[in-house]
Amino acid sequence: MDVNTIVVTGGAGFVGSQLIRGLVEKYPRAAIVSIDNYFTGRRDAHIDNPRVTYVEDSTVNINKLWANSEFGKPDLVFHLGEYARIPQSFDEPDLVWEYNTWGTKEVVKFCTDNQARLIYAGSSSKFGNDGQDEHLNPYAWTKAKNGELIRNYGDWYGLDYVITYFYNVYGPGQIEQGRYATVIGIFERQYKDGEPLTVVEPGTQTRDFTHIDDTVAGLLVCAEHGKGDGYLIGAGHEWPMLDVAKMFGTEYTLIPAKRGERVRGEADNAKVRALGWEPRQSLDRYIAEFVARTPRG
Repeated sequence: MDVNTIVVTGGAGFVGSQLIRGLVEKYPRAAIVSIDNYFTGRRDAHIDNPRVTYVEDSTVNINKLWANSEFGKPDLVFHLGEYARIPQSFDEPDLVWEYNTWGTKEVVKFCTDNQARLIYAGSSSKFGNDGQDEHLNPYAWTKAKNGELIRNYGDWYGLDYVITYFYNVYGPGQIEQGRYATVIGIFERQYKDGEPLTVVEPGTQTRDFTHIDDTVAGLLVCAEHGKGDGYLIGAGHEWPMLDVAKMFGTEYTLIPAKRGERVRGEADNAKVRALGWEPRQSLDRYIAEFVARTPRG
């Protein structure tokens, strides 16, 4: 595939910023445009490269933005720029609607009109409880409906797309503070500050943790070889949350359960593996290395 211009929505976020680093290496002649509203994105995640342009704007405006720019015709569009937290989505339904429904509709139209290939970051939350968990919270519901929209656009208008699903991404650059912090980011910050790790009750709930490097590698292989839906980029291992906290070798405390959270999470990653991808990082080794090099506060 001849790739000249790549768009990354959410390009200043945790996954998006690392993806851009991978794209710069994989496509050495392509121009890369990041579109981010900096809701959770960070300017210190930018990379200094003349082929990368950072635009502060909302995906809601992507079609107007592109029409008024000198950017070339987009070939690949990685759509990562959405609202991405479960419990908080109950408190901010208007933001979830704007970022995840309206914004994604505009991105899908943008890709269709420009005959660009869309690589969408779906949510693994839809797979829990035999598919019923997509109704647990506003976040999961909008993400599931976006998958339906994309599949329909493929049937209706010939949209070329790949739908991927992330599983608890962790690693360098993750958010450690605030309402939108990741669980491993929270644990690392609490460890460094000498605080007990806060484990959400009951602690037996499981998650599939996937290193950022493996997530980016999965995105790149799906963009190149994937087709359609069902690419679960996860390590394929269930970790009970209490076991994860105990890996840090320090005290922990249980905190009340959060509304809308699922009970289990584990990726059936066979479809991504069939493209040649393999997870190379493991959570237990990552945490052991973190503890070995990090003084306890």
